[in-house]
Amino acid sequence: MREYDKRDVEFLALQQTPQMVDGLPLIIKSSPTEPRPGCADHHEDAAQKMHWIARSKDEDQEEPATPAQAIQRMRDNMGFPNHNLCTVEIHTKFETIMNGDNEIGLWRYYRRDTQYETGRPAFIFFHGGGWVGGTPYTVENPCRLIAQLSGGVVFNVDYALAPEKKYPNGVNDCWTALKHVYDHAAEYGVDPSKIAIGGDSAGGNMTAVVSLMDRDRGTHMVALQVPMYAAVTFLGSKTPGYRFSIDQYEFDPSQKDQLDPRVAISRPKDEDHDDEITMGNLYFDDPEKQCLETYASPLMEPDFTGMPTCLSIDCEFDGLRIQDELYAKRLYEAGVKVKAIRYKGVFHAVIDRLGFVPQAEDICVEIAQAMKEM
Repeated sequence: MREYDKRDVEFLALQQTPQMVDGLPLIIKSSPTEPRPGCADHHEDAAQKMHWIARSKDEDQEEPATPAQAIQRMRDNMGFPNHNLCTVEIHTKFETIMNGDNEIGLWRYYRRDTQYETGRPAFIFFHGGGWVGGTPYTVENPCRLIAQLSGGVVFNVDYALAPEKKYPNGVNDCWTALKHVYDHAAEYGVDPSKIAIGGDSAGGNMTAVVSLMDRDRGTHMVALQVPMYAAVTFLGSKTPGYRFSIDQYEFDPSQKDQLDPRVAISRPKDEDHDDEITMGNLYFDDPEKQCLETYASPLMEPDFTGMPTCLSIDCEFDGLRIQDELYAKRLYEAGVKVKAIRYKGVFHAVIDRLGFVPQAEDICVEIAQAMKEM
């Protein structure tokens, strides 16, 4: 069930012409419902207003939260109740694999009519959630749709979360999942030369990091990386060549008050907020030291030569957009094949809103097409 006209997705799919933006060939996909620059897509705006966060009571009226309560609230506020858009039967199977003492849940999805096929492409999904939250359940419907559209096998990884298990637990779990799929490709009916990895937000970070690990270790298991509105640095302005400025975003005056807060992620905080709970403080044992590592902040990597092909996806009104396009640009400058897309009119975590926002469906279409082209 879609909350929009299928023609909105067809409109997005036709937009495939890149333009040079700060040295990056970038496909900028216009909103099918809002032609005015600096305005939210109508479907995205409607979805945001129905989200439980928008309807919840003012937290300022609640008692001050303990650190544990604050983390739980953070987790509870993540995700969106999306729709299953599949029109054919999708088989779902589950297993667990081990990374040391870490038990990793691994779901897989594929079309029933392909179950005996071999040599299928694979896509391994690392969900978002700021390294502390999110679940594989939120992205099950996108995983199913990618499986249907690609005819491949899609895996959905339940990696370890902080602060219970800090860096590099989650990264190593994602690496273990990749290695497991590669080593058991024949059992899954997968072509080991056609394995893609991807994820949104923190999962996009895992995607870039695991791609780096694959390059550095000479394993070359990853044919395609798909970072979606990924957090690729913890260092903000300390990252060479990176600068966040609100002037890089265009807001229609009538919507500025609504849209400005949407770019909060990665936005520099003032000194009055230095003691607040942050993702980095929860993710690392030693934030000042560990966030410098390229397997934490992949944008710190000085040389991207030899990295896998990239399908980079970001959103117009997302504070991570600037670093995402810088990451894509550096890959491109290193000779990596890159297709970079910016979706106008939408916000962070858009794939969570599959069925409510046409851009989420188009992301699935783009991933499936990229899988077929591996």
